[in-house]
Amino acid sequence: MSNSWIDLRSDTVTLPSDEMRRAMASAEVGDDVYGEDPTVNRLEARAAEIFGREAAIFVPTGTMGNQIAIKLHTHPGQEILCEERGHIFNYEMAMLSWFSGCVARPVAAPQGILSWDLLAPKISPASYYVAQTGLIELENTHNMAGGTVTPVAAMEEICQRAHERNLPVHLDGARVFNAAAFLGKPVAEITRSFDTVMFCLSKGLGAPVGSMLVGTKDLIERARSIRKALGGGMRQAGILAAAGLIALEHGPARLHEDHAMARMLAEGVAGIPGIEIDLATVQTNIVIFDVSDTGKSSTEITAALKEQGVLAGTVNPQLIRFVTHLNISKAQCERALSGLRSICGSRVIV
Repeated sequence: MSNSWIDLRSDTVTLPSDEMRRAMASAEVGDDVYGEDPTVNRLEARAAEIFGREAAIFVPTGTMGNQIAIKLHTHPGQEILCEERGHIFNYEMAMLSWFSGCVARPVAAPQGILSWDLLAPKISPASYYVAQTGLIELENTHNMAGGTVTPVAAMEEICQRAHERNLPVHLDGARVFNAAAFLGKPVAEITRSFDTVMFCLSKGLGAPVGSMLVGTKDLIERARSIRKALGGGMRQAGILAAAGLIALEHGPARLHEDHAMARMLAEGVAGIPGIEIDLATVQTNIVIFDVSDTGKSSTEITAALKEQGVLAGTVNPQLIRFVTHLNISKAQCERALSGLRSICGSRVIV
């Protein structure tokens, strides 16, 4: 996609920096399937250190990281409790069924924020004729709830109560550094009670490719076999890991800038007639708003925005999603808002 576009579809569209490109070109590499790629090994060691874990593994995608974790923690025929708008339930091609033989038990949660009170009644009773709960999964930040952040106390309680029942808990932390920035706490602190955590290098942190799964040494050693089964053995992957190291070291410090841009967009959107948005949900870099009362569908509006050089995502016929990232500026956000106003009506509510 040309740099002339204002691309608000996702933070996956970020372009690698010049520093990343230089690091990739000069990366020291080896065969990672044999454990011999020094750059991958450095990335994995650094990720484990930042999260206060024994080990980490580099994977091509967040979906693969999540699916490896599910396979690690479950047995075929079990249920996985997750929020009903969660990524593993809606956007991972039913792989939890295909690969792990499990089914999802979706739980509705206000603003996507699960609590133990919501989860506890959904845990299967001990019985031979119902699928047993094998795993609880959280998503923080929660993508389709608008980038909302689950409070640390809620996560800690869920993990503690689940562990009392011998249930593992996995965190889809694709944007967990955004959650940490919002909470003002290190990622190690807010994720310490989870059995495994997946996070993406290729979203807000700005790397071109890659995600990480962190956990105990034993779990990550087992994860290597599962990664291979999924086709994730990438050989001289240090070329990618070199960019990932830069993203991991430097990306988190600037995420507050993306959050500020998202807030500016959200407040601008809130003033456009026919659009509804809950500003309380705009906590990080995702803005989801309802265009039902504009008389136009989300697809019609995004098509019109595209004609003005602005790319946006649709969630469903009523909802549009903007996502800010390191390649989006304040001026571009203002242009996107101007385009949206012209499409939906020029009168601004003040």
